Amino acid sequence: MQQPYAAGSSGSRSKKTVEVDASEFLTFRLGVESYGIEILKVQEIRGYETPTAIANAPDFIKGVINLRGVIVPILDLRIKFQLAQANYDEFTVAIILNVAGRVVGVVVDSVSDVLTLATESIRATPEFASAAFDTKYITGLATVDERMLILLDIEKLMTGADMALVDSAIH
Repeated sequence: MQQPYAAGSSGSRSKKTVEVDASEFLTFRLGVESYGIEILKVQEIRGYETPTAIANAPDFIKGVINLRGVIVPILDLRIKFQLAQANYDEFTVAIILNVAGRVVGVVVDSVSDVLTLATESIRATPEFASAAFDTKYITGLATVDERMLILLDIEKLMTGADMALVDSAIH
């Protein structure tokens, strides 16, 4: 077992690095549920602005915004996950992601925090017999302050076959 680095310890090296099996997640809310995505995929967090609608786009694609010269598709995760319709208010934000070399925005109800989760604190996603319930975009579950946190594989979600529509809607 690895020993944690003690801040006050002295040694011949000026800096010690200790590998810890942990990851940082940006947590956000959709309705009453809490979700987390790898912080390394997050480019920025912005207040929600109404995007320009794209004709014939799927319901979950709200439209596109111009982000400093880059056209960014905006997806509503509530609609994608078939949750109740969202009310856009002052807490609604767009998380701008950089996944698979693309910049994509996702609308969420609110951003909560950045958490560091040790690998051993993340539980595997339970298997469900129903094919109608797909958990392939969930990497695991964690409990934080007595609340369940659903960890999403945002890259797998954004590059899935059903998301190929994002590319065709903006090109």
